[in-house]
Order: sequence, then C-alpha cells, then structure tokens
Amino acid sequence: MKRMAKEEIKEVPVQEEEKDFKIQDELSKLPKLPGVYLMHGPMDEIIYVGKAKILRNRVKQYFQKSYKKSIKIQQMVSQIQRFEYIVVDSELEALVLESNLIKEFKPRYNTVLKDDKSYPYIRFSVEEEYPRLFITRSKKNKRSKYYGPYTSVEQVREVIELLRKTIRIRNCSKVFSEEKPLSRPCLYYDMGQCDAPCILKQSREEYRALIPKVSDFLAGKTEKTIKEMEAKMQEASDKLDFEKAMEYRDLISAIHTVENRQKITALDGEDRDILGLRRDHSDCIIQIFFVRDGKIIGRDHSFLKIDDEDSDEEILSLFLRQFYNGTPFIPKEIHLPCSLPDQDIIEEWLSQIKGKKVRIVNPKQGDKEKLVELAGKNAGILMLRYVEKYRKEKKKQELALVELRDAIGMREIPVRIESYDISNTSGALTVGSMVVYQDGKEKPNDYRKFRIQSVIGQDDYASMKEMLYRRFSHGLKEKKDNLQKGKKDELGSFSQFPDLILMDGGKGQVGICLSVLEELKISIPVCGMVKDEHHRTRALLVDFHEVPVSKHSACFKLLTKIQDEVHRFAITYHRSLRGKEQIHSLLDDIKGVGPQRKKALLRKFHDLSGISRASYEEIRSIPEMDEKSTEAVLHFFQNRKEELFEKMNEDIE
Repeated sequence: MKRMAKEEIKEVPVQEEEKDFKIQDELSKLPKLPGVYLMHGPMDEIIYVGKAKILRNRVKQYFQKSYKKSIKIQQMVSQIQRFEYIVVDSELEALVLESNLIKEFKPRYNTVLKDDKSYPYIRFSVEEEYPRLFITRSKKNKRSKYYGPYTSVEQVREVIELLRKTIRIRNCSKVFSEEKPLSRPCLYYDMGQCDAPCILKQSREEYRALIPKVSDFLAGKTEKTIKEMEAKMQEASDKLDFEKAMEYRDLISAIHTVENRQKITALDGEDRDILGLRRDHSDCIIQIFFVRDGKIIGRDHSFLKIDDEDSDEEILSLFLRQFYNGTPFIPKEIHLPCSLPDQDIIEEWLSQIKGKKVRIVNPKQGDKEKLVELAGKNAGILMLRYVEKYRKEKKKQELALVELRDAIGMREIPVRIESYDISNTSGALTVGSMVVYQDGKEKPNDYRKFRIQSVIGQDDYASMKEMLYRRFSHGLKEKKDNLQKGKKDELGSFSQFPDLILMDGGKGQVGICLSVLEELKISIPVCGMVKDEHHRTRALLVDFHEVPVSKHSACFKLLTKIQDEVHRFAITYHRSLRGKEQIHSLLDDIKGVGPQRKKALLRKFHDLSGISRASYEEIRSIPEMDEKSTEAVLHFFQNRKEELFEKMNEDIE
C-alpha cells in the first residue's frame, strides 16, 4: 500500500495480515480510534474504503443484522473475506487518507466519479526571474500563481497566445539571466511576439513590469490592455500603417471574445464554486459554475453512480472529497444546495490545502441562492439529455445483440461476450488480451492481460492456445474452489464464462478455441470475425461457414467496436512492456535445456501443459534430447506442478 506523506499522516500503524482471518474475532480487536478501513474481496482485492470517527463502532455495523444496509452494501458485505485498518490522529486525517486511497485503488463498491477529470489551469511562474505561462493540471509549485479552471486545453492555449501577442510575455523554456544572456534569441523575437530579454534587448526590470499586467488580464481585468491596444491601433492608423492597425483591431476583438465568455454574471469579486445536483435512480449529475473575481469564467459537470438510498448531503460530501483532492486551486467559498453532515471537517481539510480559510455555504436568499438554483436547473437539463441518450444507446445495444443472436442462430441473446487478441514484435514479448462486453457494452473491470510464456518465436496460434487454456482452466479451478467453500453461485473474475466467444480471425483461430474448450469439456458458442482487405469485419464464421454482416446494421457496428477494442487493448499492453522486459519461458529454469532443445520440445508438445504431461519415452524420442536433459525436464515438472500452475497464471492481470 502506498504510504501517505508525512504532513498528511503522522503515523500509519497497520495490523499484520493473518493467514486464517476470522472476521468476528478481528472485530473485537478493532481500536476505539479514528481511522480508515479497507475491505478485501474474494481475490484479496480492495472492494471498499471508508473512514470512521471510531473504527470499532463503524466496522462492526456492517456485520450487525440490526443495521439497515442498502442493497449495494449488502452485496459488498457478502464479498468481504477480510479487512484491515489504518489508525490516524483525527477525523481530518481520516478524511484525507480515505480520499487518497479511493483515488488510488478505485474500489468496486465506493462511489467514484465516472469522469475523474482534472481541469487545465494556467500557471504563471512569478517565482522565476523571467516568468512564463504554462498549461498545467496540478499544483506542483506553491510559489507560482494559478488561474482557472478552464474547461478545455484549447481555451487555455488561446488565452496564452493572446497574452504573448498583446503583453509579449515570453513563451520559450530557455534558461538565462542578466549575468549570463544567450547569444541569439528564439523564433518568437523574429515573429515580433517577444522583446528578447534573453539577449538583453529588454531589461529584467522592463520584463518584470509585465507581471501585474499579465496577472490583471488573467483575473479578468482587461481594460488597461484594451486601452493600450486601442492607442497603438490609432498610432498605426495615423502613420498610414493600416496592416498593423488591423492586427491591433483583431487583438482587441479577441480580448473582447475571451472577456465576454467570462462575463456570464457578476457577484462581489470573490472566488467561489457553485454546485447544483440532480439525480435519476442510480445516476447523478453535479453541475459546477467556476466564479473567479466575481465572474463565471466557466462551467462543467460530473457524473456519479449512486444508490437510491444515498442522500444529497452524502453525495455532495463524497464529491467534494474527490473533486478537490489534488486540484491546483481551491476557491474561497463553495456554495451548495444543502449543508453537509461532515461540513466542519471538509472545511478544515480544504483550508489546510489552500493555506487560507475556505467556507462551505448554503445560501438561503438573494443572487447567491439563485445561482445555486441555476446550477441545479442546468444539472436537471443535463440529466434529461443523459437519460434520453442512455435510452437511445440501450436500444442500439439491444438491437445489435438481437441481430447477432439471429445471425449466429442462438436461442438467447449473448449477454456476456469475450474476445481475444495476440500482439508481439517479430515474435518477441508476446502478449494476449481478453476484452469483455456485457449487454452490448464494454466492461473494462473484467478485461484481462496475459504474458505468453510457452511460445518461442512468432506463432499466433500457439500463443492463442496458451491464453485460452489459461483463461478457462483458471476459471474451472475457481469454480471448483467456490464449490468446495460452499459458494457455488459466487462468480469470481474468471469463473464467469461468456455466452459467446468472438475470435478476431477466421477458421484457424476458431479451430484453436474449439480444441481448447473440447479438451476442458466446456461448451460455449465460438464465432470468428472474418475481415476484409481493410481489416474490417465483413462476415461472421458460424460453424465454419461465413454469414455476411451488413455494414449498415447495428450488429456490424458492435462487431467493429469489439474488434477495435480487443486490438487496442492488446497493443497498449504490448507497448507498455516493450523495451522493458525480455521474453522469459519456464523452460529457461531447467538446467541443460538451451534454445535448440526448447524449440524441439515445443515443436513436439506445443505448450508447457503438453510437456508437463509427457512420459520419459516421449521426451527421449526427440533427437535433440539426451538422457540427462530428459531426466532434468521430468524432474522439473514432477517437483513443481503446483508452482507451475501458479506461474502460468501469475501474469494474468
């Protein structure tokens, strides 16, 4: 687990993990102290993170029958295999740690922002001798000034370019000083967009005199800059330099465009964020107005997945803890449609980050109340659009699945679809990917990656065979383990088998998949996605016969999405490993088995599974294998069967 910074947590004592974890016994050992608790699921993954004023009281509640729990929490509790906790000194430290852990682990049962976005800001490096402007999404330098947020990077670039042309602030990253100037200026000087302080064409004092002008402009005070541009335009016109006058006219027009975009309304010159909320069953939208120096400079919205039982107060509390964790700028005030149960703690946390007092306000009258209502109204409009869009998408997904079912001749709609792909570079660092579509929509949490271990060189069929064998043999093992534990209906990450397998290829790929399923005695429909010369699916291979798919059908669009997604996922994983690791086979661990013998073994037995089941006579019959190397192979697999199975599955992610 990632440790927190010293300024956030003074001490992080964590209890030791025990092999035989008995929940009821551990509940009695919980301390009566503030802290954060982490619930672990069947695969020992973190499924929930929470904070508590008193750890013992809060964690015990989950396991009390008298405690009223939402459906989601009931499901979560049924998955808990063990829990751990981190003791802190205060509720504030618990809030900070909880927020950071949720952001890091994104637990399944925590409400997490669907679009965990970070907004672009302008950083003005006033701490430098010759300050510059940057686009940033985080506050890394506390001595710099930050302006924003802006709703798009394009908007930020537009503002920076405007400042470069009007106030002529430098845009290069060159390092220089009055004592050590550069020998020649950059291109911006030649373009007339910089006065070249780097070669002392502009003194340090003259350049630093631009700082208040830039700060005023970014704060929305553009009057002085406009007057200067108007004077220069008039001067150029008097000199009959009409081309230059037109340049100044265009700059003035651009400033007004930026200014008008910001002046939606004016309040009292303060910085504040205004939030409104609307919800529809398990969906919630929060609309945010960003007010800087009394002007609404932008707005944006965030989606959250919630429970029907969640109150507006709980949702907003959670949102604030996620939204402002790591943001470069926190306003003086945050206006909400309701007060929060933990408002004092959140105010203290925000004030600590900002270094100044931050207030959470629930306005009851006047313009401030109207703006909160306006934010809520905008959230409502967005929710209506979202619901309408969701329904349309749902209809398209349902139609695509019906068309796919009919094309294949299945009785039922394939609810869960899995597709696989292989990626390598000239046979090196071969990886496999598995993507999952549930109800016609991708389900990234169920995606899996495989490091191919038994294949030497470029052999997509052998690589695909290994991946499929590992995927389904691991699933069977998981089902067996659940049955032994009395959890027959519990679905783990591998034991949930698909209703349909779509192979990214033709007869060869389909044949490989069917052979693996037959060996493991699993019955699942398998189809191939036959591609045209443009590498697009043109037909489905059903029972080794091609079934054409219309390019205008919903089914075609779904197949194209699946094909693109499985390829993207494989390529992304392969690129992340390329250049960092070399391919490694388990056979490398066998003394006396070099490259030639590895190739010979794999040529005869195809994969590690085949080698591990081979007899002495079968291995010895290979010309490259002598008595000593044959015995080494047998000894290796006989003594490491358990380790071998785990090794073959440890690279599944």
